[in-house]
Amino acid sequence: QVQVVESGGGLVQPGGSLRLSCAVSGSIFSIRNMGWYRQAPEKQRELVASISRGGSTNYAEPVKGRFTISRDNAKNTVYLQMNSLKPEDTAVYYCNVDNVRGMDYWGKGTLVTVSS
Repeated sequence: QVQVVESGGGLVQPGGSLRLSCAVSGSIFSIRNMGWYRQAPEKQRELVASISRGGSTNYAEPVKGRFTISRDNAKNTVYLQMNSLKPEDTAVYYCNVDNVRGMDYWGKGTLVTVSS
């Protein structure tokens, strides 16, 4: 059974920083892409950033220059460093991973609240 567990969310003031982590365990076989999505209240889930096994990254326009995604393949872990946070970054952040067999897995999410 595959487990995807996010951590690192919380309350932060505008302009502050947070680092999210996502650890993947279990029989996932070979992980290919890892990514972060978010869902704000009454909005659709959207891609924030993704990273391939080789390290190629992709960012949503609203977070470019502020967020950085990275991964540790040996630990099956992906990170999201979030700087210069804005109130509009408030959302539940979800980790998503897929493998070379085309299967994908989601975590349960971690809440990020940006507020003064």
